[in-house]
Amino acid sequence: MAPYKRKSAEEILYSIYKLHRGRLKIIIGSVSGSGKTYHMLEEGKLLKQQGIDVVISAVSTMGRSETVQQLADLERIPSIHWWQGSKEQKDLPLDTLIERNPEVVLVDGLAHRNREGARYPTRLEDISYLMDNGISVITTINVYELGGVGETIFQMTGIRAEETVPLNTLELADEVRLIDVSPETILKRIEEGILGDQAHPAMSRRGNLGVLRELSLRLVAEGVNESLEKYREAEGLTGPSGATERILVSSQYHWNGSLYVRRGQQIAKRLNGDLRVVTFVLLGRKLTKEQQTFKRSIMKLVDRVEGKFEELQLDHIRQLPSVLVRYATQNNVTRIVMGHSKKSRWQEKWQGSIANQVLRKTQNIDVFLMADRVQQDGERILPVKSQSISSEEPFHRLTRQELEQKIETIRRGTFKVYIGAAPGVGKTYKMLQEGNLLLNRGIDVVIGLLETHGRKETQAQIGGLPMIPRARIPYQSTLLEEMDTEAIIIRHPEVVLVDELAHTNVPGSQSGKRYEDVIRLLENGISVITTVNVQHLESLNDAVAQLTGVRVRETVPDAILKMAGEVELIDVTPQMLQERMREGKIYASEKVNQALESFFKLGNLIALRELALREIADDVDERLEAWDRDTSLRGPWSRREVIFVCVDLGPQAERLIRRGFRIAHRLKAEWYVNYVHCGAPLMDDGQKRLETLRHLTERLGGIMETAEAGSGGNFHEHLLSRMNDVHTTQLIIGQSRRALWRSFFKESLVHFLLRNARHMDMLIVADLRKC
Repeated sequence: MAPYKRKSAEEILYSIYKLHRGRLKIIIGSVSGSGKTYHMLEEGKLLKQQGIDVVISAVSTMGRSETVQQLADLERIPSIHWWQGSKEQKDLPLDTLIERNPEVVLVDGLAHRNREGARYPTRLEDISYLMDNGISVITTINVYELGGVGETIFQMTGIRAEETVPLNTLELADEVRLIDVSPETILKRIEEGILGDQAHPAMSRRGNLGVLRELSLRLVAEGVNESLEKYREAEGLTGPSGATERILVSSQYHWNGSLYVRRGQQIAKRLNGDLRVVTFVLLGRKLTKEQQTFKRSIMKLVDRVEGKFEELQLDHIRQLPSVLVRYATQNNVTRIVMGHSKKSRWQEKWQGSIANQVLRKTQNIDVFLMADRVQQDGERILPVKSQSISSEEPFHRLTRQELEQKIETIRRGTFKVYIGAAPGVGKTYKMLQEGNLLLNRGIDVVIGLLETHGRKETQAQIGGLPMIPRARIPYQSTLLEEMDTEAIIIRHPEVVLVDELAHTNVPGSQSGKRYEDVIRLLENGISVITTVNVQHLESLNDAVAQLTGVRVRETVPDAILKMAGEVELIDVTPQMLQERMREGKIYASEKVNQALESFFKLGNLIALRELALREIADDVDERLEAWDRDTSLRGPWSRREVIFVCVDLGPQAERLIRRGFRIAHRLKAEWYVNYVHCGAPLMDDGQKRLETLRHLTERLGGIMETAEAGSGGNFHEHLLSRMNDVHTTQLIIGQSRRALWRSFFKESLVHFLLRNARHMDMLIVADLRKC
């Protein structure tokens, strides 16, 4: 709503109603045993410490000792017990709760169905009744108990909930928090008997747990995206946020229209983005019978791939680029997928090119130009489903080198990463908590490096964990402290806890970065549990800068995350994080206001949370492909892809390299970064810049190539020749920064490739500009 618009009477009444109504918070997990009840009770205790009147009712601890301990000091309102067959059930005592009138009720099992004769048939209706009476509720649910999602889960895993709630239930909540647990942790809890005999037999399959986990992450991410878009709209921000992908296909009622839709759908699915398809028709001109046939076919295809279809009218075909770009901007599109006509350089100048005009008009939107493969070799746009083939023959005798590699892998320590959307979500707290659990089980655990930042709750979690003293390193006439990696290796514990993985060590340290120290520990057979924030992942550096306006300087290669046997997200809602900030639990009180007005702004926290949810969902999906499931949720990708990134020494080069990595990683593709130098030899600054780009490429696992070329024409030809040599299927290049009038006299690289590289897909990455 516009800030100065007068509210209607209905809006005023609804606002007053909301003031009197209780709040709803839902804690969601992928499976029973993920820790939902534990965290709900933990939140209840924190609220009580703040002077909030909290009670519990119909809470099921399942006899789990850690959860039972959380019940201390919380007032219990006895539930109504009844039996369904041999299973005991608990209903809420509504009259007692209304009479007691607490501020907050903690209750388990949102999908519970009440006994026959109860006031309401479901717990969801009970909770709504309590909220209408001004009582706030915190409750729990598993992802497979959401209607609509449940059927998909049953088809993929064989797991079906006894009762469900409507899918839009999450939309009714003021807050939704995800409790993320890795499949390895759940399997360990099953093995140790912590979950009792309640777990569904299908839960013992790691692949099933992976599916449930990914669906949970993506479902919460969708809800976060909606709140982010509402926030941006209220703030008057336009264009894509950068936290999620939205693909727009520009199609036509033609025989190749369906190819564009399929390619767009393939990209959207791989990037976990939304899909929209638009076609254009001239005002007042009727479609031919052939066009009507193609229209029905395209609409049916778009519906089948769960996209959105829209037909836009034009007065004249020359309006198409402007209308397309305007539509893309209004719908927060991040990438336009389209074809481009085959024209000579002079035809483009005199007749114009839709692709060129779209490129000139777009702002913060990438343009993906489809290869003309049908003309080249008739290759299918969508790859056929591949059969999963074992990478090793069961009777193959290992070579000496293969044997040494296997033994080295066995000797390495295990690696676990706790990741969060921002500082203060509780990563270090959780790491210390797990360290103490392991210590109580007789595991030799030590703290290698800990940063409490003065947080009392974190300090209290150290418990009985021994700490390795830090090394003191002289630097510029002072002594600075770093993790003593050598002392840890000599002490040789079974597990070491290492905080802040992305930290840069003091100059003069044996390793430049803390993650390099962690790799040394793993290579010495020491297991490591560590923490990192999502904004420190190298490939997300540009996305974080776009979302928050802050360029993060300390990063870790994405490969470090892939090395981890377990990655768990610590999810905290932005509201809770800001509350922690105001209470001084994250930074010192003198820094609170500055943080809340900069990095910890609500919009930043929402966007970072969505980025973290989607990134871990992608990580889960990658692991699913390597586990015991036939396909990932995103579908197979069987065509061999080669990504080729063209860079100059300008400021956009790093962004292109990171984009190349993320696409290559999703497609399991080889990828090259190529720089061609023209003219006089590079000066020292140029050589230093080139080394920076080479280092970034190699950190991310790519191959950096450089070459010398003579004239501008040779430069274009050289690049094209190299692309063809490595059998490039997708080219990534930045938008031309050359003025329009100059391109009339001298052809830009982008325009040259549009004409001469039609046999490969071409992604033209937008320059980031403030909206």
